[in-house]
Amino acid sequence: MTALPNRPEPTKKAVVLVSGGMDSAVVAALVREQGFAVYALSVRYGQRHTSELEAAARLAAEVAVAHKTVTVDLRSIGGSALTDDIEVPDAGGAGIPVTYVPARNTIMLSIALGWAEVLGASDIFCGVNAVDYSGYPDCRPEFIDAFERLANLATKAGVEGAGLRVHAPLLRMSKADIAAEGARLGVDFAGTVSCYRADDAGRACGHCDACRLRAEGFAAAGLPDPTRYVDGASPPV
Repeated sequence: MTALPNRPEPTKKAVVLVSGGMDSAVVAALVREQGFAVYALSVRYGQRHTSELEAAARLAAEVAVAHKTVTVDLRSIGGSALTDDIEVPDAGGAGIPVTYVPARNTIMLSIALGWAEVLGASDIFCGVNAVDYSGYPDCRPEFIDAFERLANLATKAGVEGAGLRVHAPLLRMSKADIAAEGARLGVDFAGTVSCYRADDAGRACGHCDACRLRAEGFAAAGLPDPTRYVDGASPPV
């Protein structure tokens, strides 16, 4: 990631959900550019592969004042191809995809909310996107708006303090827009992991929906695809 020019030490704190994927990498870089002190939060929720968490740790080391990884066992309730013994399809069908993890974004934002209160931070950022992730109910603008209302109803910071804001800066951006914005910010996309079936080294399968959307985004933005694929795989475009 490109170093930012010298600027005053940030006085505002922001909690940023960092998954290790391209979207949260762009959000973290945007938040840093906006002058926040970044407190990166990752969640080990029982996902099948942990290479994305390793990518999150690398990213956080570049942009964060602190990085915290919290463990929540969503695999114990299952219900998703990312946490249960359900095969990840090559392409999603109609309706909510099998890769949807029940309550994941609600739980992650709730943990971010708690840490923000402890830190005295008024701003929480996440990388949800409603354009490319059609079918995920917790990636809609209505969800972000509703969670912000909840945050201000259910916390001391919301009731007695200055209030809390939940930001989703990529919400209405296409994958091409996100790729272009990351390039502008100097994000090292080669170090991010988006694939639903990434191997232990973080290499992508080249077949799942996440791989397809990512590759299409780089192509539409006119950028080379820096994704590391498993041997024999190629970009799905």
